Amino acid sequence: MKPLYRKLPGKIESSFSVRHDVMPNYGNIWHYHSELELHYNIQGEGVRFIGDNIGNFSSGELVLLGENLPHAWRCREEYYQPNSGLHIEAIVMHFLPTCLGKDILHLPEAYAIPRLFERAKSGMIITGDAKVKIIELMKQAIDATNLDRIIIMLSIMKHLAETSDYKPIVNEISAFQQNTDLDDKRLSNIYTYTLSNYKRDITLKEISALSNLSVTSFCRYFKLMTNKTYYDFLTEIRISHACRQLVENKLTTELICFNCGFNNISNFYRHFKKIKGVTPVEYKRKYLNY
Repeated sequence: MKPLYRKLPGKIESSFSVRHDVMPNYGNIWHYHSELELHYNIQGEGVRFIGDNIGNFSSGELVLLGENLPHAWRCREEYYQPNSGLHIEAIVMHFLPTCLGKDILHLPEAYAIPRLFERAKSGMIITGDAKVKIIELMKQAIDATNLDRIIIMLSIMKHLAETSDYKPIVNEISAFQQNTDLDDKRLSNIYTYTLSNYKRDITLKEISALSNLSVTSFCRYFKLMTNKTYYDFLTEIRISHACRQLVENKLTTELICFNCGFNNISNFYRHFKKIKGVTPVEYKRKYLNY
């Protein structure tokens, strides 16, 4: 679905921003911005939406998002309950490709930086030694001032540009434009309603009424905006929640099936295998190593 464009606040005296967040949850806003985003999730679990990818996130994940790549982090439902005692913690950096000046991108010694920015358009999950070094630099950047900030940013870019320890996130790179206010509100309603009700049957009549569209018009509209059907979108959300519960290893596969909105086991297995390429049992075995 088309995301909301967000103009990020910034300081005139700073070439990039870095902040340390401690909040109840990440909210629900599906958005994009001109800046690249380096996101270190210190604490928190749930489902992340990045481009055309729906996957799980957990504590310790380090992600680089390219400019205009839409994204949202949706925490587990418990994080949105009053007085839950849960919270998320993250260090987030935002920077434009030209944050250190346009000339640096044309220096022969810095040829790897433009290549990094191209890779970042698909999103990158950073792993290995680079992850450890970048996280330490991000922590230093929070309190750094003056030239120390620039040195840290260059060091982060160096590690990002030179590492091969990463996984791309997005399958298809699309150009996203600002939406009309009507689209923003309509898609936000669809997104929020689906995340809140994915455990039960959601009919096309029900979701199209929420959008003030006929069923036919809604199906055409959603397909145009997302390149997938609404039921494909709903199924991906259900499978992502199932993946998290399988890894937690607290419930049986049968209970997870019904807890995530599927009506029968065979249907659950079929959709899981189609999306993840393995059965639920194989997925669980892979992550729990047994």
